[in-house]
Amino acid sequence: MRYTNWISSMAHVEVMRACRPGMMEYQLESLFQHHTYTHGGCRHMSYTCICACGPSANILHYGHAGRPNSRLLAETDMALLDMGAEYHCYASDITCSFPVTGFFSDDQKSIYQAVLNAQIAVIDKLKPGVSWLDMHRVAEREILKGLVAMGILTTCGMELDAATDEMLENDLGAIFMPHGLGHLIGIDTHDVGGYAEGTPPRSTRPGLKKCRTARIAEEGMVLTVEPGCYFIDPLMDMALADERQKKFVISERLNKFRGFGGVRLEDNVWVTKDGCENMTICPRSVDEVLDVMKGGVWPPVKDALPELKRKWIGCKGGKVEILDIKP
Repeated sequence: MRYTNWISSMAHVEVMRACRPGMMEYQLESLFQHHTYTHGGCRHMSYTCICACGPSANILHYGHAGRPNSRLLAETDMALLDMGAEYHCYASDITCSFPVTGFFSDDQKSIYQAVLNAQIAVIDKLKPGVSWLDMHRVAEREILKGLVAMGILTTCGMELDAATDEMLENDLGAIFMPHGLGHLIGIDTHDVGGYAEGTPPRSTRPGLKKCRTARIAEEGMVLTVEPGCYFIDPLMDMALADERQKKFVISERLNKFRGFGGVRLEDNVWVTKDGCENMTICPRSVDEVLDVMKGGVWPPVKDALPELKRKWIGCKGGKVEILDIKP
């Protein structure tokens, strides 16, 4: 799985470098598949590639036969690319988001940073003994705080933490992150065991009920950590019609994001004895993304986000090697 994460991460980097307005979404898919097969011997993908740009990202499993990555990229688009190669039946499942022009607008950067903050917060807290549902709430909290900072949501005069608590109680997090935080991964992309006999049952709460597991983290588990923030018209309409939720929403500001799409970041994380290790080595900080899109070297000389716990590896002569990349 380290290998599949390495080759898939490097393929994501190549796609980021090549992406330009005026391309088709399926060209990004093709570039990814070419790189993982040519340079990694991965004949198959772990799942159908999702190359969702601009409003396409509102469709969480875009890329299927009815929506086959067929949109033309526009200059204002954020790309949300969920692609992972398979090697000897072992899966990877990685999502990168970035502006197709290679430059973030202020709003794009703010939404991206909120999702990145959610990913960092979860990876910081993930260790044996923690509840996956609690990790989902950690991600929702960071995203809601980011939306408050952007002026999309308001605290209604409360302290930020108290307001965020009430937003979560009123299920506002599920409006902007309507999927689960992640899933078990291994020989299958959505691996078995999420709701095995004797494990916690599925929640009935919005957002939480979308989680593919409610288990307590154990050493040796491999999970995806994939927070996201989306602007989906029917869900925004629901929030604006819900008395509990609409009091927190600044409707004029929110409505400007109709058609924006969304941002998701997804890494594959191995739970260790006292924490976790991130096997995905994609560019994540805003500066890393922009530097790579300008042609910068990757893997980097320095680790700009040690809090992501990325385990840096390379491959030489067909053998995986650990890289000494420090902050």
